[in-house]
Amino acid sequence: MATIKQDDFIRSVADALQYISFYHPVDYITNLARAYEMEQSHAAKDAMAQILINSRMCAEGHRPICQDTGIVTAFVKVGMEVKWEPGIAGMMTMQEMVDEGVREAWRNADNVLRPSILEDPAFTRRNTGDNTPAMVVVELVEGGDVDVTVASKGGGSEAKSRFAMLNPSDSVVDWVLKMLPGMGAGWCPPGMLGIGIGGTAEKAMVMAKESLMDPIDMQELIDRGAKTKIEEMRIEIYEKVNKLGIGAQGLGGLTTVLDVKIMDFPTHAANLPVAMIPNCAATRHLHIKLDGSGPVMVDPPSLDAWPKLEYDVHSAMKVNLDKITHEDVKTWKPGEVLLLSGKLITGRDAAHKRMTDMLKRGEKLPVDLKGRFIYYVGPVEAVRDEAVGPAGPTTATRMDKFTRQMLAETGLIGMIGKAERGPVAIDAIREFEAVYLIAIGGAAYLVSKAIKSSRILAFADLGMEAIYEFEVKDMPVTVAVDSKGTSVHQTGPEEWSRRIAGIPILQ
Repeated sequence: MATIKQDDFIRSVADALQYISFYHPVDYITNLARAYEMEQSHAAKDAMAQILINSRMCAEGHRPICQDTGIVTAFVKVGMEVKWEPGIAGMMTMQEMVDEGVREAWRNADNVLRPSILEDPAFTRRNTGDNTPAMVVVELVEGGDVDVTVASKGGGSEAKSRFAMLNPSDSVVDWVLKMLPGMGAGWCPPGMLGIGIGGTAEKAMVMAKESLMDPIDMQELIDRGAKTKIEEMRIEIYEKVNKLGIGAQGLGGLTTVLDVKIMDFPTHAANLPVAMIPNCAATRHLHIKLDGSGPVMVDPPSLDAWPKLEYDVHSAMKVNLDKITHEDVKTWKPGEVLLLSGKLITGRDAAHKRMTDMLKRGEKLPVDLKGRFIYYVGPVEAVRDEAVGPAGPTTATRMDKFTRQMLAETGLIGMIGKAERGPVAIDAIREFEAVYLIAIGGAAYLVSKAIKSSRILAFADLGMEAIYEFEVKDMPVTVAVDSKGTSVHQTGPEEWSRRIAGIPILQ
């Protein structure tokens, strides 16, 4: 029978969360590196290279893999023989212990993490400031240990979660293949799909999330062959999803998912609940076990697991943002890689809402956007000598409803984010002959190294959602929607699904 000190549990959770903020699981790196070597799509290969380079930089520099440091989920299995030793202030609940571990992790001065959790979600949406509360799933099990799996899930991939109450005769595989194309690229593939089948609605969702905690083993499974119906389904979904040609970052390519995980549970005779949750390129989870011997400190992985890649900038076109003209923008082609230098304005959801409200009231904006580019980003707080912390893009579709007004009334000529744009935004881009570029989701630390200075221009009360001005040098981006409205997120997957199917490409 183990006696677990409350303080040891809190410290272990805090250390685990710091660990996963800058160390990818080695199984993810191994499988992504394999996919990188096999990839034939230039755009997808470039995206995977940036993710791998960024991951190694984070492992070496102990800084977040992604600017969205996530919402914490803890799966806690408590042995029924365990005794707890309270802290100085008395015994906390499990929720309180996990939350305290989250606070300690997010306040670490050497590696500050971005608080992203908002209370009063339907109305004022106030940031709690310390990334609490966490989502905690507790299970009582046999034994005298406490088994904890912590994960930190980015909002972009969480937003693409899907659930359906299927008829018992419906095909789970068909449902998954129907859902995937509509999820777009906001979940930052290549990643994993977690699927929960059975139970009730809430049970299916929890199983889908928990299945993502398992190591990637799809290639081993394919090599040895399936032994169960669930394993057969995993392989079938993996192969059929990758044949869709969505590819890394939705740019079109051979690998969309690295693995498919499935958990199931008995269900009512009238029901077939199915949940699907994708895990993004910033895959972050760790399993620890407390046995009463003290806090758990996980050894760092060997950097030999990471491929030694350098980002090739020689084929990219250099762009001076301080001298760019509307005519220059019209010459850019979908899929073209650019290196941006000069002054770049930032602004995401809250800033766009505030600016468009001001425009509707006839008020002058606090920043001049004429002839400028705006970057959809909410950076991590800087530490040490950084100009800014990890500063990767956020999902651009959330800004679609603001796009027409911003282009029509401000003179803005370009936007930078991640993933695809919807029809409303693309129509506005075409009409005003603007352009939309993407930075790679999952390469936030790599992007931040291109940012040489940062200052707040407006809306400082919005915290990470304030409007900043970045001075950038050779920031890598890809043309995703050109001034004619052609979207690489449409043309890329279409081309690669045809190639994978062996259908000749029409020129």
